[in-house]
Amino acid sequence: MLLGIDHLVVAVADPDRAAAEIEAELGLRAAEGGRHETQGTFNRLVWLGDAFIELIGVFDRALAERSWIGRPTLAALDADGPAAWSLATWAIASDSLDADAARLRGQGSDLGPPLPGERHRPDGRVVRWRLAAPGDLGPLEPPFLIEHAPDSAEWTAAERTARAGEIHPIGGPVRLERLELGVALADLSRLTRQYLRATGLRFRPSLAGRGARDATIGPHLVRLAPAVRGPAAHLGGGAPALVARGAAAQPGGAPLDRGIPTLATIGLVVEGAEGRAADMHGVRFEVRGGAPSPDA
Repeated sequence: MLLGIDHLVVAVADPDRAAAEIEAELGLRAAEGGRHETQGTFNRLVWLGDAFIELIGVFDRALAERSWIGRPTLAALDADGPAAWSLATWAIASDSLDADAARLRGQGSDLGPPLPGERHRPDGRVVRWRLAAPGDLGPLEPPFLIEHAPDSAEWTAAERTARAGEIHPIGGPVRLERLELGVALADLSRLTRQYLRATGLRFRPSLAGRGARDATIGPHLVRLAPAVRGPAAHLGGGAPALVARGAAAQPGGAPLDRGIPTLATIGLVVEGAEGRAADMHGVRFEVRGGAPSPDA
């Protein structure tokens, strides 16, 4: 069964620096990650219960150019220069990868066969998983599926229980609520059909209005929102952002042209603390105070 969004892969030039900026601006603490030795990438992780934001960088470009996760990471980093941040791809959690992948392939999905993966942590422990990825990965391409090994690092029952109660510096536990992708209006119908075929996600008219479409997966919401040009404050400067209409449209914005990079909005909720928001080089982080809502 597909359980919800597993993680969001945000490409950064320097995961340690990105982790420090996210903690300073948003009060979200990133844990040590590790290295994907055969993929040429390394990371830091912002845990949100069992979901997480992966801040991924490249330590070996030649390896990354040949690896399934390295290619979308490099594409995101190269899009706007070495300091860019961008959503590279994302993943859906499964508790039965073989069955889920076979079912979706029977519906026309191009998911590949399940493959093993691992990450080596600085403390010597190894995180293990299996995944099934489509032929192309990218911020608007359908996500890959992942099933974590429950006996490996980070996924034992004790570790999952411990992080369920983690208090971030913002002042409380933080959970993922939604992923919002700003898309060209002309692509909206095509993308909803593509997601249905690839992942089984069924989009409906969004309560946010303005032509947006929502799909629910487990406790999470995925939103495709027609996007507009608009000013946004970037840490460290940079060009104006592309802002999704559903939640962060700016007055006076003009419709997007096809092929313009999108803005991803990562919607989070913190219990027992006030919210914050920041635009960081192509990714908007919105942390609101309150209880999780499937229609945020």
